[in-house]
Amino acid sequence: MWLHCIECGHALPPFDDVVFTCPECDGLLEARYADYPTFDDFSGEGVWRYAAALPFDEGVSLPEGNTPLHEVPRLEADIGVRNLRVKHEGMNPTGSFKDRGMTVGVRVAEELGVDRLACASTGNTSAALAAYGARADLETLVLLPAGKVAAGKIAQASLHGARILEVDGNFDACLDRVQDLAARGEAYLLNSLNPFRLEGQKTIGLEILERFRDEEGRFPDRIVLPVGNAGNTAALYKCFRELVHAGALAPGDVPKLTGVQAEGAAPMVEAVREGNAETRRWDEVETIATAIRIGNPVNAPKALPGIRETGGTAVAVSDEEITAAQRDLAGEGVGVEPASAASVAGLRKLVAEGEVSTGEDVVCLTTGHLLKDPDAAAAAGRDPEDVPNDTDAILDHLAGKDVGGGLFGRLRGLL
Repeated sequence: MWLHCIECGHALPPFDDVVFTCPECDGLLEARYADYPTFDDFSGEGVWRYAAALPFDEGVSLPEGNTPLHEVPRLEADIGVRNLRVKHEGMNPTGSFKDRGMTVGVRVAEELGVDRLACASTGNTSAALAAYGARADLETLVLLPAGKVAAGKIAQASLHGARILEVDGNFDACLDRVQDLAARGEAYLLNSLNPFRLEGQKTIGLEILERFRDEEGRFPDRIVLPVGNAGNTAALYKCFRELVHAGALAPGDVPKLTGVQAEGAAPMVEAVREGNAETRRWDEVETIATAIRIGNPVNAPKALPGIRETGGTAVAVSDEEITAAQRDLAGEGVGVEPASAASVAGLRKLVAEGEVSTGEDVVCLTTGHLLKDPDAAAAAGRDPEDVPNDTDAILDHLAGKDVGGGLFGRLRGLL
């Protein structure tokens, strides 16, 4: 295995020095291998089932991966595609897909002999890094945008023992600071700028393809996913390219990668829709979907070709559409945070606009658990109803009768 610059082609050993970008041109790096495995080379469960496609045979594990591929029949019929599945990455140990990257990335940190891990985060990365850093007994530092991270995510990082620094700025400002710390040799960066993070995340694609093939007898036509830093888009594209190289996936069977962003933070969508070669940094971003509240997706140079070369697209959705999709998923028993629901909101919009065919098999990726953002979940859900401490009164309330003192009593008082 070696590291390869996607801009200038420079190659370098993976573990001789701590590097995050190309030392020749500062381009993004990705891991390359002398040989690529087929599906027959995988065994076991979870992320490390795919060790033949990863830098090591095992990592710092909790364990992670092997997340469900849900059937959602009512939502499938309502949106109108032939087959809709939901890959729920919120079922990983810390509640998000980030665990897949950390099991590999923290193992690399051990190999390099570093003693401090660091990340910038909108919440999920910090939770995962804190947990895996604790597992590896390494100091962990997380930089968060002050007042912009859901309480559930801060609680995770705090309990796992990370040092939490709240920065006066947005996520992109936090990432600037973490990159400075890494450049000074003060910390090992584990954001998705780190090429080894994406090695773990590409196992999402391997799981989707294997499970869908085994259950449906074919591969999905399209994978729709939320886009923040665009790491998953880049990782899935890399997964598909490696399988095609190995002869395990025909070029015509590669799923179309379709990215979804919130309207208030949509630089990738802007670049795709306008045909731009690169993204424009959005300095001001805002959305209820805190996990994708990012204005400068660092993996755009890897992700844009992934969307374009697979025949995919990108779409922006409103916060209202995201919340509606969150409720729709909850109605199927699938609980996700707002950013996760963006994938379903985007699919609904693309089908309604005729950009996605009703005859397609689609997998929507949901990236984080419902309890990552309990405040958003509470706001999207039903309000509690006050009732008296009396069984007959409760039955009257359920039957819609005014029992006074409860919800209907309060409404009557207002009228």
